Amino acid sequence: IDGGSQDATLKVAEKYSNLITKVISEPDNGLYDAMNKGLRLATGKYIWFLNAGDEIHDKNVLFKLLSELHNNADIYYSDAMFVNNDGSEVGLRSKVTPHILPTDLKWQDFSLGMKVCHQAFIVKKEIAPKYWIENLSADVDWEINCLKNANSIQFLTAPLCRYLVGGLSIQNHRKSLMDRYAVLKKHFGFTPNLFNHMLIVLRSMLFKLKK
Repeated sequence: IDGGSQDATLKVAEKYSNLITKVISEPDNGLYDAMNKGLRLATGKYIWFLNAGDEIHDKNVLFKLLSELHNNADIYYSDAMFVNNDGSEVGLRSKVTPHILPTDLKWQDFSLGMKVCHQAFIVKKEIAPKYWIENLSADVDWEINCLKNANSIQFLTAPLCRYLVGGLSIQNHRKSLMDRYAVLKKHFGFTPNLFNHMLIVLRSMLFKLKK
C-alpha cells in the first residue's frame, strides 16, 4: 500500500511483482489509513504489517514461522532488531529501550506503553480490528484490542523483524506522546493512566541513568 509517492517505490514493487499479489498507490489519510486498506485487502489467515524501511529479520524467519503456525495461535510475537538507515544494528528493542518483553504477553502489560513493535506482532485476521487512523499511537491501541480478542498467544524466541528507527512517531514525538496518553486512558482509565505515566517518566529516567 503506497500513498501515491513520487519516488522509486513503485519501481521497487514492480521489480518483485512475482512475489507481490497486489499494489495500491493512491493518496491516503496517513499511515494507519494505508494499513486499514491492507487489512481490508488481505485474504490470508494471518496479518503481519511491515512498513517502509522494515525487513523480515533473516532468510530463515518464514521457514521457522510456518512450523510454529501449526499451533494455530491467535497471536505470535517476538522481539525486534533496531537498525539504522545504513543497516547497522542498534540492538534488540528489549535491550536498548526500557520495554522489557514478557514471554506471556497480556493486554494489561501495555499499561506503561508499547510492549511489542507491530512489525514483530502477527495476528489472525478474524480478530484484527481497524486502526484508529487519527492517532499516531494507533498501533498501541490496535495491539491491545487484538490481545483482548485473542484466546491463545505465543512468544517466539527469534526476532521476526529488523525495525528502522526514526519512524512516524519519532518524527512527531509530542503528538505521539499525547496520542499514546489518549490510548492508554481509553483502556486503563483516567486515574490509573495518570499514575502509570508518572511511572513511565520515572522508568525512562532510571533507564537513562543506567546507560
